[in-house]
Amino acid sequence: MKSRKNNRSKSFVLGLDCSTTGTKAIAFDRNGNISASAHQAIPLFSPKPHYYEQDPRDWWLSAQKALKEITSRISPQSISALAVSNQRETFVPLDKDGNPLRPAIIWLDERCKDEVEPFSEKIGKHRIHRLTGKPADYAPVVYRLAWMKRHEPRLFKKIGMICDVHAYIVWKLTDSFKTSWASADPLGLFDLKKKRWSQLILKALDLTERQLPGTYRPGTVLGRISKKSSTLTGLSTDTLVVAGGGDGQAAGLGGNVLKPELAYLNLGTAVVAGVFGTRYRTTRAFRTMISCSENGYYYECSLRAGTFALDWFIKNVLTINPSTQPGIYEELEQEAEEIPVGSSGLLHLPYLCGAMNPYWDVNARGAFIGLSSFHNRGHMYRSILEGIAFEQMFAMSAVEERIGTRVKDFVAIGGGATSELWCHILADITGKNICIPVNTEASALGVAIAAAVGAGWYPTFKEAAHEMTGIKKVIRPKMQNYRYYQQLFEAYKGIYSSLKSGVHTPSS
Repeated sequence: MKSRKNNRSKSFVLGLDCSTTGTKAIAFDRNGNISASAHQAIPLFSPKPHYYEQDPRDWWLSAQKALKEITSRISPQSISALAVSNQRETFVPLDKDGNPLRPAIIWLDERCKDEVEPFSEKIGKHRIHRLTGKPADYAPVVYRLAWMKRHEPRLFKKIGMICDVHAYIVWKLTDSFKTSWASADPLGLFDLKKKRWSQLILKALDLTERQLPGTYRPGTVLGRISKKSSTLTGLSTDTLVVAGGGDGQAAGLGGNVLKPELAYLNLGTAVVAGVFGTRYRTTRAFRTMISCSENGYYYECSLRAGTFALDWFIKNVLTINPSTQPGIYEELEQEAEEIPVGSSGLLHLPYLCGAMNPYWDVNARGAFIGLSSFHNRGHMYRSILEGIAFEQMFAMSAVEERIGTRVKDFVAIGGGATSELWCHILADITGKNICIPVNTEASALGVAIAAAVGAGWYPTFKEAAHEMTGIKKVIRPKMQNYRYYQQLFEAYKGIYSSLKSGVHTPSS
């Protein structure tokens, strides 16, 4: 990646990042510089413990408002194209007229845990893994659809359209029922090798391909802004709508992670790391995702409790409400910085929301190991940061072993990447450089790169990513700390297996 150069171009592409908490619309120029941005929140509802839902109409309303704000700041005629980045493993069922049959079930939702085993066995665990790139786990939408079929059969029979967030927004923008390969992929219904909906999996759900959107390679022009959405958003009807992708893969592209020596490390609610490769591979060491580029895949490892674990600690253990005491994060970071490397022997197993790769254990639980009366909240906070970093070393080591390539650098993105302490801990534990990009809005930038390719600005994703991304800072490991952490890592690796019977609870 090269340093950013100045450009006075008046043409823009938009990255529309539809995340769990809100929609960001960001206008980028030909060099990836941000020219205007807008954000609109999206409400999240939890009707029962472990149930998480949204009204899909809020997705569209937040997108409308964000786009309207952008077009009030820059000329709509100067916007060449837009592409959508979407929260993954989220869906909404619509009736034949396009009305929501129920609220959208989002990726945080755990209601389908009991469907994973019977449905994956129905297809064959190894077979569904080979087809979709995903080991049996409650994250993919396929298991939420199995839950809906069992628990809401009357609504299930009325399904006319099944929408991921990308498909829903594209439909609203263009009146076309289309999505990206990189957005269809996380549903767990998509044959990754053939790049089409799996007839075998659809048949097991009593669904047909007609109920799902058409799928297209990222960077493909899907349509233009309709007259109705032009009025609602301020966008010109000449604006191209280009296939984008899931926010994880889009973030990889936005970090220019297009060669196997690099990995993206998204320090968000979940912590997700991915390595690029051109070969389709399946293994329990990672889940395979379609890259948000013209070809290739990401070999991705995921930990559901990333910054979620920090929020949990503050709200549930310290009983502090961050909305009324926003300085608590900075306080804890300062306290953790004063704690010795290794948190004075306190280790944290970060499986608060189960374990994905390599165990794929939906009932795994987290733990603090080595807790004593000497430890305080600063020790516990630092041990969470270290535990997540140990998990990245553990997970990435397995990825490297399977693909036969050593990752040298992590491109850190997401809210956690703003923590200097956490980035240093990650460097010291993994022994890898932590690269901080010029633009931390990696998902929006990733789909803006797709839009730039679709608009014809650049002939390839590689060239577009080279021109539109850059690194502003590199944090290198301190070898003395790395050697000490290696000793602790040997203890960390044994925690899950040693406590396996104790870190499970019966599924409800």
